[in-house]
Amino acid sequence: MGAQLCSQADTEEPLETLRFHPEAKGAHVILDAKRITAYRLATFHDGIVFSQRPVRPGERVALRVLGHEGGWHGGLRVGFTRLNPACVEAPSLPPFVCPDLEQQSPTWAALLPDDCALAGDIVSFWVNRHGRLCAQVNRGPRLLLRKGVPMGAPLWAVMDVYGTTKAIELLGLSPPSLSQIPQPVPSPEPRPGPSLRRRPLTLKPQQERSVPSVSTVLPTPALSPVATHTSAAAAPGGSSGTQPSALCVAVRLRG
Repeated sequence: MGAQLCSQADTEEPLETLRFHPEAKGAHVILDAKRITAYRLATFHDGIVFSQRPVRPGERVALRVLGHEGGWHGGLRVGFTRLNPACVEAPSLPPFVCPDLEQQSPTWAALLPDDCALAGDIVSFWVNRHGRLCAQVNRGPRLLLRKGVPMGAPLWAVMDVYGTTKAIELLGLSPPSLSQIPQPVPSPEPRPGPSLRRRPLTLKPQQERSVPSVSTVLPTPALSPVATHTSAAAAPGGSSGTQPSALCVAVRLRG
């Protein structure tokens, strides 16, 4: 296993508008010119995207779901990672954030319930100082997605434009009110994508409702039975990074 050290992220600088990282993204993702909209071209996988900067504890990542595609079970997945996307080689990203990226790197993510990420919904998610990954959809209750996110090192937001979720838009530091939610954006017909394969990762105050963990459930196509062959096997290894680190490490994992 080789390691390459990258520069330490400075989380003490003033916050800048959150955007998607321009290079660290799944093979089926395209970004707009401002890097605030991520669109998945084909199939249900290879839709991982990262924030371009670390996110502070308690800072909310707000996004709008722009496109919804039927025919799949399961949708948007959100979380945080210690991977500096500037050190990630995009072709080596796995197809899914759950469980693949979680097992290959210090990443903690969860799947939102199917009825909580429909086209037009505004989703915000954050990790508090106690390591609890929470989310809120529109004016709904606070959702507890998972516990045990290690604190003490920079965390980047990671999202998976997955399954029924076709496109998302980051809303920056001042999300619009619900009255400003636009009509859903129609999605074009998906184009055939490359066959799914395992790829080693290379690094360059409201009442809470607990959400059961479903991170290991892959989508079941409702329309095309042959697509069941595209379910990926979990990559070897387990989540790591329980010791705080301010360094970004590039690692080639065993395939």
